[in-house]
Amino acid sequence: MLEKNKLKIISKSLSIEDNTNGIREGEIDLINNFTRRKFTSEEVYVFSVILCDNEVDRQNERFSDDALEKLSRLFIGKTGIMDHDVKTNNQTARIFYTQVRTYRNKLTSAGSIYKCLTARAYIPKTEKNKEIITAIDSGIKKEVSINCAVETVKCSICGSDIKINPCKHIKGKTYKKDDRQILCHYILQNPVDAYEWSFVVVPAQRKAGVIKAFNFAEKGGEKNIMDIFKKLSLAQPVDLTTSESGKLYQMIKSLKEKAQIGEEYFKELKNEVVKLSTMLQPDIDPGIMTSIAEKMSIQELKTLRDAYKKGLLKKSCVKPQLSPYPVRNSINSEFKI
Repeated sequence: MLEKNKLKIISKSLSIEDNTNGIREGEIDLINNFTRRKFTSEEVYVFSVILCDNEVDRQNERFSDDALEKLSRLFIGKTGIMDHDVKTNNQTARIFYTQVRTYRNKLTSAGSIYKCLTARAYIPKTEKNKEIITAIDSGIKKEVSINCAVETVKCSICGSDIKINPCKHIKGKTYKKDDRQILCHYILQNPVDAYEWSFVVVPAQRKAGVIKAFNFAEKGGEKNIMDIFKKLSLAQPVDLTTSESGKLYQMIKSLKEKAQIGEEYFKELKNEVVKLSTMLQPDIDPGIMTSIAEKMSIQELKTLRDAYKKGLLKKSCVKPQLSPYPVRNSINSEFKI
């Protein structure tokens, strides 16, 4: 059985433990599951890393406990690179073992028991890799970021999956819930894939140094576009692929066409209200009514229009010529057509 990792957290973010003093018993067998030939313990440099945790990060997002457990399986064998620059010659290390660590005497800001996903990774000891090994040992390279895809992103306030049914709550804003003020954040659930992990300069998570890059195309283009809109509404930067740009353009084009139809209906509704007002209330200047209608919403205009129509109907209600008369038992009954 492998010895448990000794993890240490320093300042706001730390991902590489200080005790990177060599390979542990049994680890070389795990490493050789990923090598073409059998390596010896002297040929590899091994270190520990905290990949992510369940704390609310700088982007007001957090992984659920179940998500950490699933990510622990998905990240086995995943490569480590620099700054999420996905190039073959940028591959630096590889994960061969993961474990979710639980700290029962510590709570997150959301009130959960603190958990973090840890990993052991290896780097071949070559002349080329001396510089990165020195950078890790000296603490220059320590913050890391993961790149994964999740299926579900839930609002912590209402529980809505924002990829399917975006809600009105805003990340980072405080809302009253159960007589308490609660910070709105997104809960990342159901990971579907893990792509890579990178050494970065500015991570999102305060303790584990994690930034997340999601592939929302897992649930279809429309949901991906909805996520883009959500980020734009929060003034967040968005990187688009050619396909995503095309889908976004088509959606904007469709929305513009629908908006034009809506504007025409809005204009017709205002004109109808002014016309009905002139018929029912001739003493009111049409110009004044036009000015009032310009400030009203569609729902207000519809309500006023319906009220005017009912008023005109009552005003014009007269007894029709063929209206039935009561039958009288007398000789001189009225003539009836």
